[in-house]
Amino acid sequence: MSEALAPWIVVNTHPHKEAQAIANLHNQGFNTYCPMLRKRVRHARRTTNVLRPLFPGYLFIELADQSLSWRPILSTIGVRSVVRNGEEPCRLDSQFISALRTREQDGVIVAPPTPYAAGQKVRITDGPFDGTVATIIDLAEKDRLVVLLEILNRPVNVKISARQVSPA
Repeated sequence: MSEALAPWIVVNTHPHKEAQAIANLHNQGFNTYCPMLRKRVRHARRTTNVLRPLFPGYLFIELADQSLSWRPILSTIGVRSVVRNGEEPCRLDSQFISALRTREQDGVIVAPPTPYAAGQKVRITDGPFDGTVATIIDLAEKDRLVVLLEILNRPVNVKISARQVSPA
């Protein structure tokens, strides 16, 4: 069966055990895919970039041979369950996996570029500071910005959603 037609199934892993599940599934002959992304982590005043799964707790397994039983996956160390619809595993079209892989660079999913950059002036368009011009200090996680506002003649750092600002 060609790769373009091979369905994929989704496996739920135990917390932070994706790598262990992948190794054990490879030992059983399964082809797996766990898309990764770089994430900036701060700990003890240090900032490092680490690789984290795009879908924490989940990975994909290709079922190239339809006659191959998927039941041994359930007893694999690191695997919690198979995402199922009734008794059969939910199948993903291989085009979904191909689309994820096209976004990879050096084995890591690249986030789309943000329209904002540190030092850029923005106008707040929603909330209590509507109409105020601020300067972006940092781009935070999950579509948040840290901006510097002048309030009562004092600079104040504020976290705000990127949807609440527009370029000034």
